[in-house]
Amino acid sequence: MANKIHLAKRFNEIFNEDAQAFYFSPGRVNLIGEHIDYHGGLVFPAALDIGTYGALSVRRDNNVAIFSEGYGDNVVTFNLINLEKDKKTAWANYARGVFAVLKEAGYVIPIGVNIYIESDMPTSAGLSSSSSLELLLLKMLSDTFNLGLSKIDIALLGKKVENEYIGVLSGIMDQFIIAHGEKDHALLLNTGTLEYQSVPLELKDYALVIVNTNKRRGLSDSKYNERYNETMTAFKILSAYYTINHLTDLTSEDLPNIEKILGPLTFRRVRHIITEQERTINSAKALQKGDILTFSKYLDESHNSLRDDYEVTGIELDTLVDLLKEGGALGARMTGAGFGGCAIGIVPKEKVENLKTFVVNEYTKKIGYEPTFFTTSISEGTHAIKE
Repeated sequence: MANKIHLAKRFNEIFNEDAQAFYFSPGRVNLIGEHIDYHGGLVFPAALDIGTYGALSVRRDNNVAIFSEGYGDNVVTFNLINLEKDKKTAWANYARGVFAVLKEAGYVIPIGVNIYIESDMPTSAGLSSSSSLELLLLKMLSDTFNLGLSKIDIALLGKKVENEYIGVLSGIMDQFIIAHGEKDHALLLNTGTLEYQSVPLELKDYALVIVNTNKRRGLSDSKYNERYNETMTAFKILSAYYTINHLTDLTSEDLPNIEKILGPLTFRRVRHIITEQERTINSAKALQKGDILTFSKYLDESHNSLRDDYEVTGIELDTLVDLLKEGGALGARMTGAGFGGCAIGIVPKEKVENLKTFVVNEYTKKIGYEPTFFTTSISEGTHAIKE
C-alpha cells in the first residue's frame, strides 16, 4: 500500500518537481451477479483496499505527461489536442480516453498535467484495474480543474471510456462501486436504475479470500463482447414475446417457454442471466441474515452457471474453484468477466493458511504456474489521500 510520502518521492524523481495532489482509487470484487450488469440486473460488488494510486501537478503547456510503474521506464506524453489511440503505448490509452471523453462532454481541461501512477493490484485479474485507473484520473482532474463531477458523473464517464474509447461493451457495475464504495460494506446495486442498498459485509468466523489464476487476458480481444452481443440478440428476440426492458425482468418461471423460442446456445446464455439475478437477490438476503452457509451455496451455483451456461470460466478458473472447495472453502466462484482473472472463496479463518499451501501446490502441478492469494479488506471509493 503506497503512502503519500512514497508517492511524493517517486513523483519528484520522475518529473523533477513536487506533486500537488494525491489520490487512491480501489479495485473491486463482485461477490455475485456476474455478466448481468449490462442487462439491468442487480449486482453485489464491494470496493477493495488494493487499487491504483496517483499524484499530479499542473504544467505550463498543453501536454499530458504520464508515468506508470510496471509499464516501462519512460514517461508517455501526448497533447490535449490529439487524443487518438496509440498502439505503441496501449496502457496510456485509458488516460487518453479519459481526456477525450471529458472533452466530448464539454468539460474544459485548460492546461496540461504531469501524472504519476502506481498500483498494488494486478492487471488483467478481473478486479477492474482499468476502471480503477479511469476513475482515479477523472477524480483527479475534476478536483484540480473544478469540474464539479459527482460520483455518478465520474462512474458514467468511466463507463463511456470503456465502451466508446477502449471498445469493451461493459456495464456500469465496476465504475459505480469504485466511485461509491463504502468501508466494510458491499452494495446491492440495481444497474438499471442505479439505486443501491448498502449491506454490511460481516463474515464472522470466515474470511473472503481472493486468488488470481495469473492467466493474462484482455477483455476487448476476448469473448466478452461476443457474450454481450449474444445476449443482446436474445433480448431483441424475446422482446417480441415479453414486455421487458431488460433480460433480468424475466424469471425462472419463464424459462420453459423461452427454451421453445431460442436456440440451445442462446437459451443457456439467457438462463444464466435470469438465474444469476435470482441468486444475487437471495444471496444478499442470506448475508443480511448472517447466513454464511446459504450465501456460500449461491457462490457455488453461480460458478456452475458461469461455467456451463455462460461459458466464461476456463480450465484455470475451474481448477482454482475446485481446489478452493477441496481445501475447505464453504463456497467459491470466479469473479469478474472470466476467461482468467480471479476467484473468490468463503473460508473458515482457521483454515486459510493451510488452504493457501494446498491450493498453490495443487494448482501449480495441474496448470504449470502458481496462483496468487490477496489479503485485502473492503474500502471506500475513489478519494484524495489527505495524510
